[in-house]
Amino acid sequence: MELRHLRYFVVLAETCHFGQAAERLKMAQPPLSQQIRQLEAELGTELFARTTRSVSLTPAGEAFLADAQRILSSVEEAARRARRFADGKAGTLRIGLTGTASYTQLPVLARLVKEQLPEVALDIHTEMLTPAIELALAAGELDVGVLRPPVRDPALEVRPIAREKFVVALPNGHRLAAADSLTIGELRAEDFIMYPAGSRSVVHEAVIRACRAADFYPRVAHESAKTSTQLSLVAAGLGVAVLPESVRGIALAGVQYRAVSGADDVELALAWCRTGPSRLIDSFLATLEDNNIFLDSSNPGGPP
Repeated sequence: MELRHLRYFVVLAETCHFGQAAERLKMAQPPLSQQIRQLEAELGTELFARTTRSVSLTPAGEAFLADAQRILSSVEEAARRARRFADGKAGTLRIGLTGTASYTQLPVLARLVKEQLPEVALDIHTEMLTPAIELALAAGELDVGVLRPPVRDPALEVRPIAREKFVVALPNGHRLAAADSLTIGELRAEDFIMYPAGSRSVVHEAVIRACRAADFYPRVAHESAKTSTQLSLVAAGLGVAVLPESVRGIALAGVQYRAVSGADDVELALAWCRTGPSRLIDSFLATLEDNNIFLDSSNPGGPP
């Protein structure tokens, strides 16, 4: 039995007229009759009751019709999905996000995918450090990453999507919490909670530079690669954390945020491999472009 036999059968069942069915199928009537006979012979039962004046479904034909329609519908849906995958409009997009981007950029990106690429599923990896994202992209374990430039791998394409100032996370009741904003220098006596030294964290390096510019080196009490863990330690009163302002998206009991000056802004960027991008990645990037997510629309080759 072939799919064409099912199509012939369904059209004839819908018309109950060999001539009309042949016309719809763009074939002659005798071959159609022959194909239906072959189908009935294979099934071992008559599907149509024929008289000189009419054609109608037998009980077996009525039962077979429902299954034939379901099978053809499934085949058509499978073909449509295959075309959507080939066109980059369906599939699974693996995305990694660094630190606080998990709380600010992820909602934006996920909403755009849901609204404009509804057949694309997201495989999300959050609170990764930028070096880990670089390695995962190079290894083909991620399709795109939201990270903080600069990146070291020349095989990665990088385009900025946000620039952020810093804030300091303070425990409730901290002596500096009464001020609306602070300077890095005002934190010289504090215990710091930071990303691990040697992790190549852009945020870590920016905070170290800012502290040195203010003539002190931060006294690091605790280190964690996860922003959420750092904030939990702040809430416990174990120190302060200087983080990008997108951390304000994390409302944690026991933590207050204050603007802090003296540190250079940091960038968030989208990165992907230059060589062999998939149609799915192309569709995702086009969606971001159409929605003005990139900061450098005039410079698609990389960060400014």
